[in-house]
Amino acid sequence: MALRKQEQLHFVDRMLVLLDAGLPLLDSITLIHQSASPAWQKVTALIAHHLKQGERFSQCLSMQHAIFDPAFVGLIRVSEESGEISLALRTIQQQLRTQIELHRQIQQALAYPLITLGSACLLLIAMIIWVIPVFSDVFSHFNAPLPWTTQLLLSASQQLMLYLPVIVGGVLLAVIGCSLQWLRHPGFQKRCDQYLLRIPVIGDLFRQSALACWCRSLGYLMQSGLPALDAMRITAQTSNQWLCHDLSAHIFKSLAQGWSFSEALQRADPRQRFFDRETIQLLQIGSASGALATMLSKRADALEQQLTSRLKLLSHSLEPILVVFVGLLIGGLVIILYLPIFNLGQIV
Repeated sequence: MALRKQEQLHFVDRMLVLLDAGLPLLDSITLIHQSASPAWQKVTALIAHHLKQGERFSQCLSMQHAIFDPAFVGLIRVSEESGEISLALRTIQQQLRTQIELHRQIQQALAYPLITLGSACLLLIAMIIWVIPVFSDVFSHFNAPLPWTTQLLLSASQQLMLYLPVIVGGVLLAVIGCSLQWLRHPGFQKRCDQYLLRIPVIGDLFRQSALACWCRSLGYLMQSGLPALDAMRITAQTSNQWLCHDLSAHIFKSLAQGWSFSEALQRADPRQRFFDRETIQLLQIGSASGALATMLSKRADALEQQLTSRLKLLSHSLEPILVVFVGLLIGGLVIILYLPIFNLGQIV
């Protein structure tokens, strides 16, 4: 399993500091090993061991059971040909920082609505379990029929209390079952990714984020000197989104069969499920002019700027909507519960 982006960035940062200070590669790895956490000590020890045996740095990284991204290893392998490992590490550093910042923005934009909705659901459940039964006992002493809304709420509370263990058990089983399916069956992961991209608004944000990462990764690899075919293969291997992976693999096969990049792009995604029309047009222009790597990087910058603006707009738009929703939900429950008390003169 690959290391988290933040862990890889920390490793690259330390490597750059030591290499810029003039230390050889083996000495740098040895120093990192001495101060590494227990989880990292085994990794750095194996890297140092293989370096002492004369293995290349890229080979040492690729032996670590895929804990480093293939793009990481690919850039190091290209840099070894020119002797510019520090330049490759700086490229990896910039790429990782861009990806981490993009993921942070998405998490930050989605955190507020998720926390707000989660808190509202917990508050609603607490009222149904503890508050509404108290009102039910009070209303049982009334000698007149209750409003239909109050009767419906009391009935729902009773049913929830009766089947609460079954509901909780069902939810836990569903979560455990989905988790096991996700870990064991790639087909289930593919279906989940497909459904995720179909969610209104949110799905398009995830698609745009994955597309920006795809353009950024492919552009960095090609700018480092890798041929388009090898760069596409590594991009497919590093993708953490199944649609992106499958499309990259399809493009790789088309390129290997002799198709041009623009033709391979159209063959892979004719319905534009992942690549939007503007991206396809720009990449076709870049491919025809011989500036595909530059066009990929520029398109990645544009997509990330658009995504940042959309996330800010979404966050600012959701805040008042969620406030109104939670207010109506809680306020409606309170009004329904107190409606019989407001009409107490007619009920008693």
